[in-house]
Amino acid sequence: MQQSNRAGGAGARGRVLVVDDDPTVAEVVAGYLDRAGYVVDRADDGPGALTRAAAHWPDLVVLDLMLPGMDGLEVCRRMRGHGPVPVIMLTARGDEDDRILGLEVGADDYVTKPFSPRELVLRVESVLRRARPEAGTRMLSAAGLTVDPAARRATKNGTELALTIREFDLLAFFLRNQGRAYGREDLMREVWGWDFGDLSTVTVHVRRLRGKVEDDPARPRLIQTVWGVGYRFETDAGEED
Repeated sequence: MQQSNRAGGAGARGRVLVVDDDPTVAEVVAGYLDRAGYVVDRADDGPGALTRAAAHWPDLVVLDLMLPGMDGLEVCRRMRGHGPVPVIMLTARGDEDDRILGLEVGADDYVTKPFSPRELVLRVESVLRRARPEAGTRMLSAAGLTVDPAARRATKNGTELALTIREFDLLAFFLRNQGRAYGREDLMREVWGWDFGDLSTVTVHVRRLRGKVEDDPARPRLIQTVWGVGYRFETDAGEED
């Protein structure tokens, strides 16, 4: 394991943990992030990543899916067990199942190798920007759900929900725009801030969010499917479209 030489001063944009067993990839990614103003820690395997995170909890993790000893999915699960942390998953595979699996365990984004280091830095900036509290924003509530954008906190019937960054943003967007149907492309643009991307990302996040806010995720009554269009948030507890 190695750590960037950049000191973590007050002007730093955040601490990023880069976990990849390919030293060339790790060095390039760490270099770009360092030049962008981030404090960068590095680990080359799963146990090392957990040790590094315990010593200096990161603001975001860039995590390779395929790691020796413990894969990135297990690392993500264990980190999330200790506290919320944004995760961008790296994978050398182009198979959709691998990407979806990463999203299912709570990754906020993924990048398929080979990738542009500049694009990865933009993804890091995007995820961290959305993770910051929204000062001056009002509380949102409906159907027993309450979202506090300033505190980045969401509850259901008074019980706090364990949401990832994207799940939180998606729920807040639905609460702000109740009764209106949005396509997956619309949600990708409005919630993720991207004009293009893999739309299965939206599908997976809607499914995960339903699992946390619906009384019966198999028969969703709040986040309804609008066939041929996308999704609509309803509070009158109607049947799924």
